[in-house]
Amino acid sequence: MAGVITASEPSWIAPFSGLSPRAFGKLVTVLRRAGADTARKGRPWSLPLEDRTLLVAAYWRTNPTMRQLAPLFGISKSAADRIIDNLGPMLALQPRKRFAKDTVLIVDGTLVPTRDHTVAERSKNYRYSTNHQVVIDADTRLVVVVGRPLAGNRNDCKAWEESGAKAAVSGTTTIADGGYPGTGLVIPNRRKRGQSELPDWKEEHNKSHKQVRARVEHVLARMKTWKILRDCRLKGDGVHQAMLGIARMHNLALAGSISGSHRGQPCPRRLVDHLRDSS
Repeated sequence: MAGVITASEPSWIAPFSGLSPRAFGKLVTVLRRAGADTARKGRPWSLPLEDRTLLVAAYWRTNPTMRQLAPLFGISKSAADRIIDNLGPMLALQPRKRFAKDTVLIVDGTLVPTRDHTVAERSKNYRYSTNHQVVIDADTRLVVVVGRPLAGNRNDCKAWEESGAKAAVSGTTTIADGGYPGTGLVIPNRRKRGQSELPDWKEEHNKSHKQVRARVEHVLARMKTWKILRDCRLKGDGVHQAMLGIARMHNLALAGSISGSHRGQPCPRRLVDHLRDSS
C-alpha cells in the first residue's frame, strides 16, 4: 500500500506537523541521537524515522482516527498505533531544572477534553477533561514545565502543587491569575469585603499584571492548534505524553521567531519590576 504523506517531500511537513522543515529536521536529529532509529529485535519499522516522526506529529496536529491516519502513510492501523506508542514518549519535553536568579515565569491551567474517564472528570466546560498546569518563561514564551494531568474538576490552586509544577520551579518568581490564592504566586489584587473600589496604585498593578500574564494565554492558544488537545482519545499517560510532545514542538516552532517577536510589545522585565514595586 503506497503512502500519500512523506517527510521526503518538504511541502507536507508544515501543514501536518506545525514545524518548518528546518525545525522538523532538528527534531529528527535529536530523536536519532536519543536512539530512536537503532535496530530492534523482530520486524523492522515499516517507515524511516523521518516519516515515523511526521506520523506522530500529524496525529497530534490533525487528530484523525487510526483508520484515517494509517492509509496516508501506507501502513496498517496497528503499525501506526505502535509507532505512536514508541515515539510519543521520546518526543516529550524535558522540564527545565535550573533557572537564572532573575527568571520570571507564568503559570496557567488548561483543560483537555479526554475520552478516558479513568483519568478525567466533568469540569467547567461540562466535558470529561484533564487539568494541565503549563509554566512558561515570561521573556521567551517557551514552555519550561508541564505538570502531571489531574482530573478536570480539580481547581488550579490545588493542581499547582499536586501536579508537581510547584516543585519543578523551585521558588522562582511566578505570575498567575486570581485562581491561585494562598499559593505564594504573584496574583492580581482583589477588593476586600465592603470595599467599593481598589486604590489607583492597585489598579495600575492589576493592569501591568494582565499585560504580562496574557503571554501564557497566547501560548495555550497556540498549543491547541494541535487538535488532539481539543478531543484526546488516548488512554492512560497518552494525554500527558501528547501535551509534553506538543510543548516541545511549540518551543521548536517559536524558537526561530523569538528574535523578532517582541517588536512593538511591552518589555516583560519592565512590567514585572513594576509588579514587584507595587506589591
